[in-house]
Amino acid sequence: MELKKKILDKAHTSMFTMHPGSNKMYQDLKQKFWWTRMKREIAKYVSECDVCQRVKADHLKPAGMLQPLALPAWKWEDIHMDFIVGLPRTQKGYDSIWVIIDRFTKSSHFIPVKN
Repeated sequence: MELKKKILDKAHTSMFTMHPGSNKMYQDLKQKFWWTRMKREIAKYVSECDVCQRVKADHLKPAGMLQPLALPAWKWEDIHMDFIVGLPRTQKGYDSIWVIIDRFTKSSHFIPVKN
């Protein structure tokens, strides 16, 4: 691993810095290191950090206000389905459950299925 990469890794992921942004990282590093295009390389490194892309607030879109779902007019007009998988196999070979829920009546059906 080249020296610049080691410096960037240490400055960005150490337990003392905890994924700083590119400006903070540049301000910290320029006190001890210098190389050509240093600021650009730091910005590129931070922009490619997987952790930063997932958790930094400036990358997250605001969720907005929740909107209620319209109520169905009649039973079985609107249903939700899901599967529960990875269950122990029964004597008949079933290892999953197909769950069907009617939104109007809240009626639930659980159907054993084979994965």
